[in-house]
Amino acid sequence: MGSVCGGAPGGASSVVLVPGPAPRAVRRRGAAPPVVLVLAAIGSVQFGAAVAKLLFDEIGVGGTVFLRVALAALVLGLIWRPAVRGRGRRDLWLGAVFGLALAGMNLSFYSALDRIPLGIAVTFEFVGPLGVAVAGSRRALDLLWVGLAAAGILLLSDFGSADLDALGIALALLAGGFWAAYILLGVRVGRVFPGAEGLTLAMVVAAVLLFPVGVGTAGAGLLVPWILAAALAVAILSSAIPYSLELEALRRLPADVFGVLMSLEPAVASLAGYLLLDETLAAREIVAILLVVAASAGAARGAAIAPRDA
Repeated sequence: MGSVCGGAPGGASSVVLVPGPAPRAVRRRGAAPPVVLVLAAIGSVQFGAAVAKLLFDEIGVGGTVFLRVALAALVLGLIWRPAVRGRGRRDLWLGAVFGLALAGMNLSFYSALDRIPLGIAVTFEFVGPLGVAVAGSRRALDLLWVGLAAAGILLLSDFGSADLDALGIALALLAGGFWAAYILLGVRVGRVFPGAEGLTLAMVVAAVLLFPVGVGTAGAGLLVPWILAAALAVAILSSAIPYSLELEALRRLPADVFGVLMSLEPAVASLAGYLLLDETLAAREIVAILLVVAASAGAARGAAIAPRDA
């Protein structure tokens, strides 16, 4: 299968689509079905994003993003303890650029989330991994998936009407661009660093880059105990839990099936937004999201999957 690199948007999915052959499924007695693991990972990521949005009124977008990334870096650091000594300058620069993409992806996604509903933000952001999957394919059928995705995006934006915040849409698309960069860099990082050491290093870099934004936005609010507890829950829901579940599922599930399941993410994000944030969608928006889900599912067939921390 394609390279597997560790753990992300931010609030978006914790996976990326990387073209490659599918792995062989392995069955284990007494283990949870891999489909259940994938669906649980998707739910964990999106409900984590919904909880994060609840913090916006308390510490702003910048404070929420910083705490989410910093605490995720702390958790991953305690688990993986990446070794920096002995690493060449080129490897360290790769990890730093990976961290820059991670910081940009999280900040732009959460900024979009502050302006548009969760399900819609994830749908626009999903254009990033969809584009990478299609660009790496040589199948004529992928033109159909591009057309479906384009139709969904156009329908979602209502052909330029004022129903959605234009800056929110732009930020979500920017997050998708960072996600695409994250995918391409993540493949290289996965080859250079063992396990999730590359991801951990990138998380630390992202936390450092986001520190001025977080402090400038939230100030002393970052030290409030209940806010720290809520942010830790977001970090665990968006990183530790889905990353672990996805890696286990990838050991036992063909990659094309995994990709199809992950394409449900915009729909699950819409459900999380409805249940936790009272975000309702018009019929047109639901149809648009389903078009993007169908396009993502089609493009994911035959593509390997690499986890992303969001």
